[in-house]
Amino acid sequence: MMKASLSMSPRSIMIIIAAFLIMMALLGRIFFASSLTQSHVHGYTMGTKYSVKYHHPEGGFTPDAAQKQIELVLDEINRAMSTYDPESELSRLNRATTSDWIPVSDSLFTVLEAALEIGTESEKAFDITVGPAVNLWGFGPEFHSERIPDKSEIAAVLPAIGQDKLVLDQETHAIRKLHPGIYIDLSAIAKGYAVDRVAEIFDAQGIEHYLVEIGGEIRARGTNEQNTPWQIGIEKPHHQYGRSAPYKILSLQDTGLATSGDYQNFFEIEGRRYSHLIDPTTGWPVENGASSVTVLAESCMVADAWATALLVLGHERGLTIAEDQGIAVLFIVNQEGVIRGYTSSHFPAERASDFTQIFIAVFLVMGLALIAMAIGVISGRQPLAGSCGGLGRMGLGCEAGCDQSCAKHDGKNSVH
Repeated sequence: MMKASLSMSPRSIMIIIAAFLIMMALLGRIFFASSLTQSHVHGYTMGTKYSVKYHHPEGGFTPDAAQKQIELVLDEINRAMSTYDPESELSRLNRATTSDWIPVSDSLFTVLEAALEIGTESEKAFDITVGPAVNLWGFGPEFHSERIPDKSEIAAVLPAIGQDKLVLDQETHAIRKLHPGIYIDLSAIAKGYAVDRVAEIFDAQGIEHYLVEIGGEIRARGTNEQNTPWQIGIEKPHHQYGRSAPYKILSLQDTGLATSGDYQNFFEIEGRRYSHLIDPTTGWPVENGASSVTVLAESCMVADAWATALLVLGHERGLTIAEDQGIAVLFIVNQEGVIRGYTSSHFPAERASDFTQIFIAVFLVMGLALIAMAIGVISGRQPLAGSCGGLGRMGLGCEAGCDQSCAKHDGKNSVH
């Protein structure tokens, strides 16, 4: 009996080949790790830990070389901005009572300038001159027993708080203090700046995939070892010692992230909790229901400062300002014991999980197989015993995974 056959048009063949290539690319992204070597360096700085994961060609930017450069940068920043080192540039600046211009280093000036700008944009919720109140409540470099300051003590330090008492000269990189009691505290922005500086080390080396983290402040570029965006857990706020499960997992790529919370550094007296986060307008710890704020920004320094500013503002006023300033923010708020999340419109929507991506890939594979089998039936009246009928018509034959029984089946001795 003569077989009837239907030929496939070149267009149909090209469509099927394109679908196959897309499917293989997706599978490769999901299942195959990068050929680059993953390295991890870590250590201690600024009273916390730092960690850097990065991918590099074999024999490229080695962990030893990376750690040496990282330590040099972090030591420089500590010598400039630490309030715990009495001989740091910032400590000497804080002790100065003169109202004359004082030249400062480029790195310190960069952070001061950014801090004052964010202070203005945040309606003074972020204020680096809040140091006297922070120290009064026992959250500064000097140890104090846990106690509530007298109202008179708080009133006495308020006149020295306010960023309008600081003046910067951009041409000479100098600062002028308009009040002798000005005490600058950069703890809410310096770690973010340090993250950016460390990231610059890897950018200069041409490293395209890295994750830099210092005390929870993060800068990510490229993808992780599985060729997917870096997965970052946002901690669920808790007020007991120990760590809790993540509240949310974020996929981070080519951006900075910082989180500020009121649940890590605090003390309790008579059942009332007092956090290290001080409102610069009142001199008292913040109590507005916002437990943590996570901000995404291109610069980790900017994200770090804004996370503190928005936590001081609270989620209602904070969300309004975040929308006006184009800030991607997640508020986690404790409302009468119930944890709720609020985001600005700039915060990224949920991305498909790895499981979802794998499911899609498997679905595509099955779909391609069914298409191939259907082509085999239509063009050669092959039985639906596998994809070799259709794939064979595309010129792939047994090299695409056909078994030997298919290889011997040429259609001339078909039984119908």
